[in-house]
Amino acid sequence: MAKIKIRGLLHISGRIFLVWGLIVASKGLWDAFIGEPEANYFSPHPWEFITRQQWLTWAGFEIAFGAACLTACVLLFHYAQRLPEYIERPIEQNSLL
Repeated sequence: MAKIKIRGLLHISGRIFLVWGLIVASKGLWDAFIGEPEANYFSPHPWEFITRQQWLTWAGFEIAFGAACLTACVLLFHYAQRLPEYIERPIEQNSLL
């Protein structure tokens, strides 16, 4: 019998969503309140190529995407509590050997 870890798969996925969501959401918050586009460094006048509204729209998208990843993390952790730690399956012999 082979043991297949079921809950661990969801925990790994949840951790990936957690890390990615924190990175993206923090980048979005940085862009919304502190950061500015690199185009401002190379243009004669700031906010000439990219407007503030476009920049804030992008920052809002980053924050929303990060929040969605964090929500997926929470849902995966809650769903993992309902599943068994592992399941046992019989090992099937390969007919080619």
